[in-house]
Amino acid sequence: MSGEADEKQPSTVAAIEWDTWTAVDIATLLFVIQDGRVLLIRKKRGLGAGKINAPGGRLDPGETPEQCAIREVQEELVVTATGVRAAGVHRFQFVDGYSLHVHVFTADGYEGTPTETEEAIPLWFPVDGIPFDEMWADDRLWIPMMLANRWFDGRWIFDGDDIVDYVLEG
Repeated sequence: MSGEADEKQPSTVAAIEWDTWTAVDIATLLFVIQDGRVLLIRKKRGLGAGKINAPGGRLDPGETPEQCAIREVQEELVVTATGVRAAGVHRFQFVDGYSLHVHVFTADGYEGTPTETEEAIPLWFPVDGIPFDEMWADDRLWIPMMLANRWFDGRWIFDGDDIVDYVLEG
């Protein structure tokens, strides 16, 4: 399956050949977790605008996912994440044809002061008080795995903001 945005996509995880699936975009998320709190953002524009999420975005040509994650945090919050490690991966297929392969990272520190930018408003939450009702529907399913330092691999089918089907391993 090519993942081209103009093709009608299957509505079940089992109907997709994930070994040959290719995302339209490759992106990252990076969660800074420190002192029992997690640094999130309220997105001001782009996919998920208005939602609370981790900072992140699409890879630039020649960039590794980790480099992208660090750059996106710098651009969105004016801080540099430290102690960055890979936490898991997601493959999102939307029924309208859009697809996204997301590499998720955590960091145990940062340099600088989280600052609002044109893209994001920084928000700190206790790890046991994450506002899942203001986030993507899948977040409540895999973020607890990430917080427990469990590697995860998610394959998701979305119709707009709604989960149609998924498989989450980890």
